[in-house]
Amino acid sequence: MKYLGLDLGSRTLGIAISDELGIIARSYDTLRFKDDDYDYAIEKTIEICNKENVKTVVLGYPKHMNGDAGIRASISVDFKNKIEEKTDIKVILEDERLTTVIVDRTMISGNVRRKDRRQKKDEMAAVVILQNYLDKISF
Repeated sequence: MKYLGLDLGSRTLGIAISDELGIIARSYDTLRFKDDDYDYAIEKTIEICNKENVKTVVLGYPKHMNGDAGIRASISVDFKNKIEEKTDIKVILEDERLTTVIVDRTMISGNVRRKDRRQKKDEMAAVVILQNYLDKISF
């Protein structure tokens, strides 16, 4: 069973996908959209799920470091609810604290150029979010 991983921003959606067995996450794409146009992002997410036969989405849930949920977290909850209202796709919220730090450090240590890091950061964060979830469910 394939899974889709998402890192939702105000203008980008980093997308990762798992292999058929749901063991390994890989980057898929970065969707760019107008400021806060989440309806467009939802529409495209549903299209990808249908194309790739994905029934479960793992969406980054951006908590503050103290564990509180802020505005960005409530946007993720709304995003989740709208997908679930429109489809039979299950959306799981996955804590995404420190994913950007992990991605930045990994790309810097891999000598990825700053411009390339900026372009790939969101989808690589989606990979980390999805892989963290897959690691949890595989044991």
